[in-house]
Amino acid sequence: MASHVLTASILGLDAYPVDVETDISPGLGAFVIVGLPDTAVQEARERVRSAMKHADVPFPRTRVTVNLAPAHLKKSGTPFDLPIAIALLVAQGELPAAGSISRMFAGELGLDGSLRPIHGALSFALLARDRHVQELILPASNAKEAALVEGIDVRPAQTLKGVIDHLLGKEILPLESPRPIQFSTTFSSYLDFTSIRGQEQTRRTMEIAAAGGHNLLMQGPPGSGKTLLARSFPSILPLLTQEEALEVTRIHSVAELLPGEGVITSRPFRSPHHSASMPSLVGGGTIPHPGEISLAHRGVLFLDEFPEFPRLVIESLRQPLEDGSVTVSRAQGTVTFPARFTLIAAMNPCPCGFLTDPDQACSCSPLQVMKYRKRLSGPLLDRIDLFIEVPKVKTQELTELSPAESSESIRARVQKARDRQMTRWSPWHISTNAELSSDQVRRLITISQEVKDLLKQAVDRYHLSARAYFRLLKVSQTIADLEEMDSVQASHVAEALQYRPGS
Repeated sequence: MASHVLTASILGLDAYPVDVETDISPGLGAFVIVGLPDTAVQEARERVRSAMKHADVPFPRTRVTVNLAPAHLKKSGTPFDLPIAIALLVAQGELPAAGSISRMFAGELGLDGSLRPIHGALSFALLARDRHVQELILPASNAKEAALVEGIDVRPAQTLKGVIDHLLGKEILPLESPRPIQFSTTFSSYLDFTSIRGQEQTRRTMEIAAAGGHNLLMQGPPGSGKTLLARSFPSILPLLTQEEALEVTRIHSVAELLPGEGVITSRPFRSPHHSASMPSLVGGGTIPHPGEISLAHRGVLFLDEFPEFPRLVIESLRQPLEDGSVTVSRAQGTVTFPARFTLIAAMNPCPCGFLTDPDQACSCSPLQVMKYRKRLSGPLLDRIDLFIEVPKVKTQELTELSPAESSESIRARVQKARDRQMTRWSPWHISTNAELSSDQVRRLITISQEVKDLLKQAVDRYHLSARAYFRLLKVSQTIADLEEMDSVQASHVAEALQYRPGS
Protein backbone atom coordinates (compact mmCIF):
# COMPACT_ATOMS: atom_id res chain seq x y z
CA MET A 1 0.00 0.00 0.00
CA ALA A 2 1.25 3.48 -0.86
CA SER A 3 0.68 6.68 1.12
CA HIS A 4 1.17 10.40 0.65
CA VAL A 5 1.99 12.92 3.39
CA LEU A 6 2.71 16.62 2.91
CA THR A 7 5.77 18.34 4.36
CA ALA A 8 8.22 20.98 3.12
CA SER A 9 11.89 21.77 2.64
CA ILE A 10 13.74 25.06 2.95
CA LEU A 11 15.60 26.66 0.04
CA GLY A 12 16.93 30.08 0.95
CA LEU A 13 14.17 31.67 3.02
CA ASP A 14 11.27 29.96 1.27
CA ALA A 15 9.72 26.60 1.95
CA TYR A 16 8.61 24.51 -1.01
CA PRO A 17 6.16 21.59 -0.70
CA VAL A 18 7.51 18.04 -0.51
CA ASP A 19 5.28 15.01 -0.93
CA VAL A 20 6.45 12.05 1.18
CA GLU A 21 5.44 8.94 -0.77
CA THR A 22 5.83 5.61 1.00
CA ASP A 23 5.43 2.15 -0.46
CA ILE A 24 5.57 -1.13 1.50
CA SER A 25 6.11 -4.18 -0.65
CA PRO A 26 7.07 -7.84 -0.10
CA GLY A 27 10.73 -8.72 0.11
CA LEU A 28 13.68 -8.71 2.43
CA GLY A 29 13.67 -6.04 5.12
CA ALA A 30 15.04 -2.81 3.69
CA PHE A 31 14.43 0.91 4.19
CA VAL A 32 15.34 3.07 1.18
CA ILE A 33 14.92 6.85 0.94
CA VAL A 34 15.13 8.40 -2.53
CA GLY A 35 14.62 11.91 -3.85
CA LEU A 36 18.11 13.41 -3.34
CA PRO A 37 18.25 13.13 0.48
CA ASP A 38 21.35 14.31 2.32
CA THR A 39 23.00 12.36 5.14
CA ALA A 40 20.68 13.78 7.82
CA VAL A 41 17.63 12.65 5.84
CA GLN A 42 19.15 9.23 5.14
CA GLU A 43 19.68 8.71 8.88
CA ALA A 44 15.98 9.36 9.49
CA ARG A 45 15.31 5.62 9.09
CA GLU A 46 17.06 4.83 12.38
CA ARG A 47 15.34 7.65 14.27
CA VAL A 48 11.95 6.66 12.84
CA ARG A 49 12.50 2.98 13.66
CA SER A 50 13.31 3.69 17.32
CA ALA A 51 10.59 6.35 17.71
CA MET A 52 7.90 4.02 16.37
CA LYS A 53 9.01 1.32 18.81
CA HIS A 54 8.63 3.72 21.76
CA ALA A 55 5.23 4.82 20.43
CA ASP A 56 4.05 1.19 20.55
CA VAL A 57 3.38 0.96 16.82
CA PRO A 58 4.89 -1.72 14.54
CA PHE A 59 7.72 -1.05 12.16
CA PRO A 60 7.43 -2.91 8.82
CA ARG A 61 9.82 -5.83 8.38
CA THR A 62 9.46 -5.91 4.58
CA ARG A 63 10.80 -3.59 1.90
CA VAL A 64 10.02 0.11 2.48
CA THR A 65 10.62 2.77 -0.17
CA VAL A 66 10.25 6.43 0.69
CA ASN A 67 10.28 8.98 -2.12
CA LEU A 68 10.62 12.70 -1.41
CA ALA A 69 9.02 14.48 -4.35
CA PRO A 70 9.94 16.52 -6.32
CA ALA A 71 12.88 14.18 -6.69
CA HIS A 72 15.17 16.61 -8.56
CA LEU A 73 15.60 19.00 -5.60
CA LYS A 74 18.09 18.34 -2.80
CA LYS A 75 16.48 17.55 0.59
CA SER A 76 18.36 18.38 3.76
CA GLY A 77 17.78 18.55 7.50
CA THR A 78 15.67 16.62 9.98
CA PRO A 79 12.09 17.98 9.50
CA PHE A 80 11.32 14.87 7.40
CA ASP A 81 11.41 12.49 10.39
CA LEU A 82 7.81 13.04 11.49
CA PRO A 83 6.19 12.99 8.01
CA ILE A 84 8.12 9.80 7.13
CA ALA A 85 6.86 8.11 10.30
CA ILE A 86 3.26 9.20 9.61
CA ALA A 87 3.52 8.05 5.98
CA LEU A 88 4.76 4.62 7.15
CA LEU A 89 1.84 4.25 9.55
CA VAL A 90 -0.67 5.24 6.86
CA ALA A 91 0.90 2.76 4.43
CA GLN A 92 0.58 -0.01 7.08
CA GLY A 93 -3.05 0.84 7.74
CA GLU A 94 -2.33 1.94 11.33
CA LEU A 95 -3.62 5.43 10.51
CA PRO A 96 -6.47 6.40 8.19
CA ALA A 97 -5.36 7.86 4.86
CA ALA A 98 -7.89 10.65 5.25
CA GLY A 99 -6.18 11.67 8.49
CA SER A 100 -3.17 13.07 6.64
CA ILE A 101 -5.16 15.03 4.07
CA SER A 102 -5.07 18.84 4.44
CA ARG A 103 -2.32 18.54 7.03
CA MET A 104 1.34 19.38 6.91
CA PHE A 105 3.86 17.64 9.18
CA ALA A 106 7.39 18.65 10.19
CA GLY A 107 9.61 17.63 13.06
CA GLU A 108 12.75 15.85 14.15
CA LEU A 109 12.26 12.63 16.10
CA GLY A 110 14.30 11.58 19.10
CA LEU A 111 15.00 7.90 19.65
CA ASP A 112 12.43 7.91 22.47
CA GLY A 113 9.72 9.26 20.19
CA SER A 114 9.95 12.87 21.38
CA LEU A 115 9.71 15.72 18.91
CA ARG A 116 12.64 18.11 18.71
CA PRO A 117 12.61 21.64 17.23
CA ILE A 118 13.37 22.38 13.59
CA HIS A 119 14.52 25.54 11.85
CA GLY A 120 12.41 27.53 9.40
CA ALA A 121 9.07 26.95 11.14
CA LEU A 122 7.83 30.39 10.09
CA SER A 123 8.50 29.54 6.44
CA PHE A 124 6.62 26.25 6.91
CA ALA A 125 3.62 28.14 8.31
CA LEU A 126 3.62 30.66 5.46
CA LEU A 127 3.65 27.83 2.91
CA ALA A 128 0.85 26.00 4.74
CA ARG A 129 -1.28 29.16 4.72
CA ASP A 130 -0.63 29.83 1.03
CA ARG A 131 -1.59 26.24 0.12
CA HIS A 132 -4.75 26.44 2.27
CA VAL A 133 -3.60 23.57 4.48
CA GLN A 134 -5.96 22.94 7.37
CA GLU A 135 -3.42 22.06 10.06
CA LEU A 136 0.30 22.34 10.63
CA ILE A 137 1.60 19.75 13.10
CA LEU A 138 5.12 20.40 14.37
CA PRO A 139 7.20 20.28 17.58
CA ALA A 140 5.89 22.26 20.53
CA SER A 141 9.12 24.28 20.64
CA ASN A 142 8.28 25.79 17.23
CA ALA A 143 4.61 26.51 17.92
CA LYS A 144 4.99 30.14 19.05
CA GLU A 145 7.01 30.97 15.97
CA ALA A 146 4.59 29.30 13.55
CA ALA A 147 1.58 30.90 15.28
CA LEU A 148 2.77 34.32 14.12
CA VAL A 149 1.12 33.46 10.80
CA GLU A 150 -2.65 33.93 10.81
CA GLY A 151 -5.03 31.75 8.82
CA ILE A 152 -3.50 28.38 9.74
CA ASP A 153 -4.20 26.01 12.66
CA VAL A 154 -0.91 25.26 14.41
CA ARG A 155 -0.94 22.05 16.48
CA PRO A 156 2.11 21.67 18.77
CA ALA A 157 3.10 18.09 19.62
CA GLN A 158 5.49 16.71 22.23
CA THR A 159 5.79 13.13 20.96
CA LEU A 160 5.06 10.90 17.99
CA LYS A 161 2.52 9.09 20.18
CA GLY A 162 0.66 12.36 20.67
CA VAL A 163 0.46 12.93 16.91
CA ILE A 164 -0.85 9.39 16.36
CA ASP A 165 -3.55 9.82 19.01
CA HIS A 166 -4.55 13.14 17.42
CA LEU A 167 -4.93 11.57 13.97
CA LEU A 168 -6.95 8.69 15.47
CA GLY A 169 -9.19 11.17 17.29
CA LYS A 170 -8.27 9.78 20.73
CA GLU A 171 -6.71 12.93 22.15
CA ILE A 172 -6.77 16.12 20.08
CA LEU A 173 -3.61 18.20 20.13
CA PRO A 174 -4.02 21.74 21.54
CA LEU A 175 -4.38 24.65 19.18
CA GLU A 176 -1.71 27.34 19.38
CA SER A 177 -3.57 30.62 19.12
CA PRO A 178 -2.15 33.44 16.95
CA ARG A 179 -0.60 36.13 19.09
CA PRO A 180 0.46 39.71 18.45
CA ILE A 181 4.16 40.44 18.72
CA GLN A 182 5.05 42.09 22.01
CA PHE A 183 7.78 44.57 21.18
CA SER A 184 10.29 45.43 23.85
CA THR A 185 10.43 49.12 24.77
CA THR A 186 13.57 48.74 26.89
CA PHE A 187 17.04 48.98 25.40
CA SER A 188 19.09 47.91 28.41
CA SER A 189 21.13 45.50 26.27
CA TYR A 190 22.63 48.46 24.37
CA LEU A 191 24.89 51.28 25.52
CA ASP A 192 23.13 54.60 26.10
CA PHE A 193 24.15 57.90 24.57
CA THR A 194 24.28 59.43 28.05
CA SER A 195 27.65 57.72 28.49
CA ILE A 196 29.11 59.49 25.46
CA ARG A 197 30.83 62.75 26.40
CA GLY A 198 31.57 65.33 23.72
CA GLN A 199 31.29 64.23 20.08
CA GLU A 200 28.28 66.48 19.46
CA GLN A 201 28.81 66.52 15.70
CA THR A 202 29.14 62.72 15.57
CA ARG A 203 26.02 62.29 17.69
CA ARG A 204 24.11 64.50 15.26
CA THR A 205 25.38 62.47 12.30
CA MET A 206 24.28 59.22 13.94
CA GLU A 207 20.84 60.68 14.59
CA ILE A 208 20.52 61.48 10.88
CA ALA A 209 21.72 57.97 9.97
CA ALA A 210 19.14 56.39 12.30
CA ALA A 211 16.31 58.61 11.08
CA GLY A 212 16.83 57.89 7.37
CA GLY A 213 18.53 54.48 7.41
CA HIS A 214 21.70 55.97 5.92
CA ASN A 215 25.11 54.28 5.81
CA LEU A 216 27.84 55.91 7.90
CA LEU A 217 31.64 55.79 7.90
CA MET A 218 33.51 57.07 10.98
CA GLN A 219 37.21 57.89 10.88
CA GLY A 220 39.31 58.78 13.88
CA PRO A 221 42.33 57.84 16.02
CA PRO A 222 42.24 54.91 18.47
CA GLY A 223 40.33 55.71 21.65
CA SER A 224 38.19 58.46 20.10
CA GLY A 225 35.00 56.49 20.77
CA LYS A 226 34.11 55.03 17.37
CA THR A 227 33.23 51.57 18.72
CA LEU A 228 31.32 53.05 21.67
CA LEU A 229 29.28 55.21 19.31
CA ALA A 230 28.52 52.27 17.01
CA ARG A 231 27.42 50.01 19.86
CA SER A 232 25.17 52.78 21.18
CA PHE A 233 23.57 53.29 17.76
CA PRO A 234 20.85 50.59 18.13
CA SER A 235 19.51 52.38 21.23
CA ILE A 236 18.27 55.30 19.09
CA LEU A 237 16.67 53.21 16.35
CA PRO A 238 12.86 53.09 16.18
CA LEU A 239 10.89 49.99 17.11
CA LEU A 240 10.41 47.27 14.52
CA THR A 241 7.07 47.23 12.76
CA GLN A 242 4.99 44.03 12.70
CA GLU A 243 5.99 43.32 9.10
CA GLU A 244 9.67 43.99 9.76
CA ALA A 245 9.65 41.71 12.80
CA LEU A 246 8.28 38.85 10.69
CA GLU A 247 10.98 39.43 8.05
CA VAL A 248 13.77 39.41 10.62
CA THR A 249 12.33 36.42 12.50
CA ARG A 250 12.11 34.41 9.30
CA ILE A 251 15.77 35.02 8.46
CA HIS A 252 16.99 34.12 11.96
CA SER A 253 14.77 31.03 12.00
CA VAL A 254 16.29 29.68 8.79
CA ALA A 255 19.77 30.45 10.16
CA GLU A 256 18.91 28.56 13.38
CA LEU A 257 19.56 31.67 15.49
CA LEU A 258 16.05 32.29 16.81
CA PRO A 259 15.79 32.99 20.57
CA GLY A 260 13.65 30.90 22.91
CA GLU A 261 10.62 33.17 22.67
CA GLY A 262 10.36 32.37 18.96
CA VAL A 263 10.34 35.93 17.60
CA ILE A 264 12.81 38.79 17.11
CA THR A 265 11.43 41.92 18.82
CA SER A 266 14.37 44.32 18.49
CA ARG A 267 16.50 45.44 15.57
CA PRO A 268 19.49 43.13 15.03
CA PHE A 269 23.05 44.33 15.54
CA ARG A 270 25.74 42.27 13.81
CA SER A 271 29.46 42.90 14.23
CA PRO A 272 31.58 40.33 12.33
CA HIS A 273 35.35 40.25 12.82
CA HIS A 274 37.50 41.59 9.98
CA SER A 275 38.76 38.06 9.31
CA ALA A 276 35.26 37.02 8.15
CA SER A 277 35.06 35.21 4.81
CA MET A 278 32.84 36.23 1.93
CA PRO A 279 30.27 33.40 2.39
CA SER A 280 29.95 34.25 6.08
CA LEU A 281 29.29 37.89 5.24
CA VAL A 282 27.07 37.73 2.14
CA GLY A 283 25.72 34.18 2.56
CA GLY A 284 26.45 30.93 0.80
CA GLY A 285 27.43 27.34 1.41
CA THR A 286 26.56 24.15 -0.46
CA ILE A 287 22.96 24.82 0.47
CA PRO A 288 22.81 28.65 0.61
CA HIS A 289 22.32 30.11 4.07
CA PRO A 290 21.97 33.79 5.00
CA GLY A 291 25.15 35.66 5.89
CA GLU A 292 25.84 38.53 8.26
CA ILE A 293 24.36 41.15 5.94
CA SER A 294 21.03 39.30 5.87
CA LEU A 295 21.12 38.64 9.62
CA ALA A 296 21.46 42.43 9.96
CA HIS A 297 18.32 43.00 7.83
CA ARG A 298 16.28 45.92 9.22
CA GLY A 299 19.07 46.49 11.74
CA VAL A 300 22.74 47.41 11.89
CA LEU A 301 25.87 45.89 10.37
CA PHE A 302 28.91 47.24 12.21
CA LEU A 303 32.26 46.71 10.48
CA ASP A 304 35.08 47.83 12.76
CA GLU A 305 38.55 48.26 11.26
CA PHE A 306 36.84 48.57 7.88
CA PRO A 307 39.99 48.62 5.67
CA GLU A 308 41.31 45.47 7.39
CA PHE A 309 38.58 43.33 5.77
CA PRO A 310 39.78 41.47 2.66
CA ARG A 311 39.27 43.55 -0.46
CA LEU A 312 36.96 41.03 -2.16
CA VAL A 313 34.84 40.76 0.99
CA ILE A 314 34.11 44.46 1.36
CA GLU A 315 33.64 44.87 -2.40
CA SER A 316 30.90 42.23 -2.19
CA LEU A 317 28.87 44.77 -0.19
CA ARG A 318 28.36 46.97 -3.24
CA GLN A 319 25.29 45.19 -4.60
CA PRO A 320 23.50 44.78 -1.22
CA LEU A 321 24.12 48.44 -0.32
CA GLU A 322 22.49 49.49 -3.58
CA ASP A 323 19.69 46.92 -3.94
CA GLY A 324 18.86 45.93 -0.35
CA SER A 325 19.20 42.25 -1.26
CA VAL A 326 21.86 39.71 -2.21
CA THR A 327 21.59 36.87 -4.73
CA VAL A 328 23.62 33.72 -4.08
CA SER A 329 24.05 31.19 -6.89
CA ARG A 330 25.07 27.62 -6.15
CA ALA A 331 24.73 24.26 -7.87
CA GLN A 332 21.61 23.58 -5.78
CA GLY A 333 19.94 26.72 -7.10
CA THR A 334 19.85 30.50 -6.89
CA VAL A 335 18.36 32.19 -3.86
CA THR A 336 17.88 35.83 -2.92
CA PHE A 337 18.19 37.00 0.67
CA PRO A 338 16.98 40.41 1.89
CA ALA A 339 19.76 42.69 3.11
CA ARG A 340 18.24 46.09 3.92
CA PHE A 341 20.62 47.09 6.70
CA THR A 342 22.30 50.26 7.96
CA LEU A 343 26.06 50.02 7.55
CA ILE A 344 28.12 51.59 10.33
CA ALA A 345 31.83 51.35 9.49
CA ALA A 346 34.82 52.57 11.48
CA MET A 347 38.43 53.05 10.46
CA ASN A 348 41.66 54.69 11.56
CA PRO A 349 43.07 57.58 9.50
CA CYS A 350 46.29 55.64 8.82
CA PRO A 351 47.90 52.25 9.60
CA CYS A 352 49.31 53.40 12.96
CA GLY A 353 46.11 55.32 13.72
CA PHE A 354 47.60 58.60 14.94
CA LEU A 355 47.53 60.76 11.81
CA THR A 356 44.80 63.02 13.24
CA ASP A 357 45.71 62.56 16.91
CA PRO A 358 46.90 65.90 18.37
CA ASP A 359 48.77 64.16 21.21
CA GLN A 360 50.77 61.49 19.34
CA ALA A 361 52.91 61.67 16.25
CA CYS A 362 52.07 59.55 13.21
CA SER A 363 54.81 57.12 12.14
CA CYS A 364 53.36 56.37 8.70
CA SER A 365 54.80 57.59 5.42
CA PRO A 366 52.54 59.29 2.86
CA LEU A 367 52.77 56.17 0.69
CA GLN A 368 51.60 53.95 3.56
CA VAL A 369 48.67 56.26 4.26
CA MET A 370 47.71 56.28 0.58
CA LYS A 371 47.86 52.47 0.32
CA TYR A 372 45.81 52.11 3.50
CA ARG A 373 43.04 54.36 2.23
CA LYS A 374 43.13 52.78 -1.24
CA ARG A 375 41.84 49.56 0.33
CA LEU A 376 38.41 51.16 0.10
CA SER A 377 37.43 51.63 -3.52
CA GLY A 378 35.66 54.66 -4.92
CA PRO A 379 32.54 52.71 -5.97
CA LEU A 380 32.18 51.36 -2.42
CA LEU A 381 32.64 54.76 -0.78
CA ASP A 382 30.15 56.22 -3.26
CA ARG A 383 27.49 54.03 -1.66
CA ILE A 384 28.04 55.50 1.82
CA ASP A 385 25.87 58.50 2.65
CA LEU A 386 27.58 60.01 5.68
CA PHE A 387 31.27 60.53 6.48
CA ILE A 388 32.37 61.91 9.83
CA GLU A 389 35.73 62.62 11.44
CA VAL A 390 35.66 61.49 15.09
CA PRO A 391 38.14 63.59 17.06
CA LYS A 392 39.81 62.54 20.27
CA VAL A 393 37.80 63.78 23.26
CA LYS A 394 39.56 66.15 25.64
CA THR A 395 40.20 64.96 29.19
CA GLN A 396 38.10 67.80 30.62
CA GLU A 397 35.03 66.61 28.69
CA LEU A 398 35.61 62.99 29.74
CA THR A 399 35.58 63.92 33.44
CA GLU A 400 32.47 66.10 33.10
CA LEU A 401 29.85 64.73 35.51
CA SER A 402 26.72 66.06 33.78
CA PRO A 403 25.27 63.36 31.52
CA ALA A 404 24.76 63.88 27.80
CA GLU A 405 21.39 63.66 26.08
CA SER A 406 19.87 60.21 26.54
CA SER A 407 19.12 57.70 23.80
CA GLU A 408 15.43 57.86 24.70
CA SER A 409 15.08 61.53 23.77
CA ILE A 410 17.08 61.05 20.56
CA ARG A 411 15.00 58.00 19.67
CA ALA A 412 11.80 60.02 20.07
CA ARG A 413 12.95 62.42 17.34
CA VAL A 414 14.10 59.54 15.16
CA GLN A 415 10.73 57.81 15.55
CA LYS A 416 8.86 60.95 14.47
CA ALA A 417 11.08 61.28 11.39
CA ARG A 418 10.58 57.60 10.51
CA ASP A 419 6.81 57.94 10.93
CA ARG A 420 6.79 60.83 8.47
CA GLN A 421 8.74 58.76 5.96
CA MET A 422 6.54 55.68 6.32
CA THR A 423 3.43 57.79 5.83
CA ARG A 424 4.90 59.64 2.84
CA TRP A 425 6.32 56.60 1.05
CA SER A 426 3.66 54.01 1.99
CA PRO A 427 2.15 53.91 -1.55
CA TRP A 428 5.54 52.68 -2.78
CA HIS A 429 6.05 50.25 0.16
CA ILE A 430 9.16 52.12 1.29
CA SER A 431 10.07 52.66 4.95
CA THR A 432 13.01 55.06 4.87
CA ASN A 433 14.52 57.74 2.66
CA ALA A 434 17.60 55.57 2.10
CA GLU A 435 15.47 53.01 0.24
CA LEU A 436 14.44 55.45 -2.49
CA SER A 437 15.78 54.71 -5.95
CA SER A 438 17.35 57.44 -8.06
CA ASP A 439 14.23 57.66 -10.20
CA GLN A 440 12.01 57.97 -7.12
CA VAL A 441 14.23 60.72 -5.71
CA ARG A 442 13.92 62.61 -8.97
CA ARG A 443 10.13 62.25 -9.12
CA LEU A 444 9.07 62.36 -5.48
CA ILE A 445 11.37 64.82 -3.69
CA THR A 446 10.38 68.35 -4.70
CA ILE A 447 12.98 71.10 -4.37
CA SER A 448 12.96 74.83 -4.99
CA GLN A 449 15.08 76.68 -7.52
CA GLU A 450 17.36 77.88 -4.70
CA VAL A 451 18.03 74.30 -3.66
CA LYS A 452 18.63 73.28 -7.28
CA ASP A 453 21.23 76.02 -7.67
CA LEU A 454 22.99 74.96 -4.47
CA LEU A 455 23.04 71.32 -5.56
CA LYS A 456 24.47 72.29 -8.95
CA GLN A 457 27.26 74.24 -7.27
CA ALA A 458 28.01 71.28 -4.99
CA VAL A 459 28.20 68.84 -7.90
CA ASP A 460 30.54 71.13 -9.85
CA ARG A 461 32.77 71.99 -6.89
CA TYR A 462 33.10 68.55 -5.29
CA HIS A 463 32.80 66.52 -8.52
CA LEU A 464 29.95 64.41 -7.16
CA SER A 465 28.83 61.37 -9.11
CA ALA A 466 25.18 60.89 -10.03
CA ARG A 467 24.85 58.35 -7.20
CA ALA A 468 26.41 60.74 -4.68
CA TYR A 469 24.06 63.50 -5.87
CA PHE A 470 20.95 61.45 -5.19
CA ARG A 471 22.30 60.23 -1.85
CA LEU A 472 23.00 63.84 -0.88
CA LEU A 473 19.40 64.70 -1.67
CA LYS A 474 18.10 61.76 0.39
CA VAL A 475 20.17 62.86 3.41
CA SER A 476 18.80 66.38 2.96
CA GLN A 477 15.27 65.00 3.03
CA THR A 478 16.04 63.15 6.28
CA ILE A 479 17.33 66.36 7.88
CA ALA A 480 14.09 68.06 6.82
CA ASP A 481 12.10 65.22 8.40
CA LEU A 482 13.98 65.63 11.68
CA GLU A 483 13.01 69.30 11.65
CA GLU A 484 9.42 68.27 10.78
CA MET A 485 9.45 70.20 7.51
CA ASP A 486 7.68 69.02 4.38
CA SER A 487 10.18 70.27 1.80
CA VAL A 488 13.95 70.33 1.52
CA GLN A 489 15.51 73.73 2.21
CA ALA A 490 18.93 75.08 1.28
CA SER A 491 20.02 74.80 4.93
CA HIS A 492 19.31 71.07 4.85
CA VAL A 493 21.45 70.59 1.75
CA ALA A 494 24.22 72.71 3.28
CA GLU A 495 24.28 70.46 6.38
CA ALA A 496 24.18 67.30 4.29
CA LEU A 497 27.20 68.56 2.32
CA GLN A 498 29.21 68.66 5.54
CA TYR A 499 29.01 64.87 5.69
CA ARG A 500 30.54 64.34 2.24
CA PRO A 501 34.32 63.66 2.02
CA GLY A 502 36.36 66.59 0.82
CA SER A 503 33.63 69.15 1.48
